[in-house]
This record gives sequence, structure tokens and C-alpha cells, in this order.
Amino acid sequence: MTLDEILDLNAYPIGDAAFRATCKNRFEETGVLSMPGFVQQGAINAIRDEGVANADKVFAKTEQHTVYLSAPDPAFAPDHPRNRMVTSSKGCITDDLISTGSPLRALYDSPLFQTFLCEVLGEEAVYEYADPLSSINLHFAQTGQELGWHFDNSSFAITLMVQPSEKGGQFEYVENVRDADAGDMNFDAVGDILDGKTPVKELVAEAGTLVFFRGRNSIHRVALNEGNRTRMLAVLAYNSEPGVSLSEEARMTFYGRTG
Repeated sequence: MTLDEILDLNAYPIGDAAFRATCKNRFEETGVLSMPGFVQQGAINAIRDEGVANADKVFAKTEQHTVYLSAPDPAFAPDHPRNRMVTSSKGCITDDLISTGSPLRALYDSPLFQTFLCEVLGEEAVYEYADPLSSINLHFAQTGQELGWHFDNSSFAITLMVQPSEKGGQFEYVENVRDADAGDMNFDAVGDILDGKTPVKELVAEAGTLVFFRGRNSIHRVALNEGNRTRMLAVLAYNSEPGVSLSEEARMTFYGRTG
């Protein structure tokens, strides 16, 4: 597929300087940029069908973790927000299983798309991961699976909804909870969120929606999939420098293998 067959370039003229500036401003103001219908239905169907065909290769895992994605700190009690555990359960197909003819591959590698990303993100350039697993991931959340509350370690995430769940599975977040650079973890606010005392924002994405999200300081989760349809979400991961690999330890944790 060509890029104009994959993307709705009439609705989203990503080569236009004024459009790029508008997207950049919106993302900088809110930390979220949602673009419904960014990828056309034919391309979404092809991505979904490839995911279904590779379902037997999904690496599935359920784990307990803190919202900070780091080991518990013995300086705090087990029930302290720093150490409280949440559950994440999902499956994943890795980059090496995404075919060379996939619309996902064409989108990820597109110079026009990468230039658009750089403009919106304020990066000079973006690069693929040097390891064979991490650049493009297709995540699966079946009935009863969820992604627990957490902060990201990376400064931004780019996702494409391929197939939403029928019920549940919504993306929820609270903006600017912590200041990681200043070392302010804001434990009290995190505790209130974990206890359900804080109103959350919800992002509902239909198939074809591209989302930019800054999750380093904004806590977020994917709610429990309560329907019968598997939620499928593509994650397009880039680095600001070339030659970066996810560590072998991290690859074993996320994918069950190193290559």
C-alpha cells in the first residue's frame, strides 16, 4: 500500500506546514493529540488480519508492578502509593513478526510521517530501535485483561487503534501528576487516583485513530476489557538518537525473548 492509500491525507495533510504547527501547538498545550480516522479502513483491516493470523505467536504475560515501573522501595510501607502494586496483562507481537508489506511498516518507515512526528514532538529526527523486536509492537488485550495505572519512562508514545474492545478497555489518564525531572513523585495524588477519588479523563479511540501522548508525568491506564472482542493497539516506538536498543533484560521482560 502507498501512503495515500494508508492515510486520510485530505483530513490530515501531514505535509502542510500550517497543519503541522496546529498539531504541535495542541500537543504542547494538552500532552494529548487524538486523530480519529487517520488510517483508512482498508489499511486497518489489513493490519488486523495480519494480527489475527499471527495470534499463535503472541507473547502473553500478567504481572504486578508499581505505578512508577520500578522495584518496591523498602523505605516505604507496602501499602504506600510508592509501593502499591497494580496488575497489567496483555499480549504482544513484536517488530520481527510484522511483514515487510504491512501498512504498519510502510507508515512507520515513511519519511513524510517521520517528518510530521518530528514537527509535532519537537525532535530533530526520529530513529527506529536497533534491536529486532521493539520498533513496532501490536498489543492484544483479551477479555479480562487490562493495563494498570503507571507513568511512562519515555517522553512520548505514539499509538494506533486497530480494534477497540466492545466494552471497557478505554484509555484513562490524569494529567501532570508528578514532575519526574524535579524528583516530585506526588505520592498523595497517586494514592487518591489508586483509591478512585480523583476524576479521570477518558480517551475513546475507534479503529484508525492515531494518538500522541506524553505519559512521563501523566498517570494512565487501559481499563479492563469487559467485552468479547480482543482489543488490538499498535505502538510505534522511535528514539531521538540512532543505534538505541532495548536492553536484553527489558526484552526478556516485555517479549519473552531477546531476538
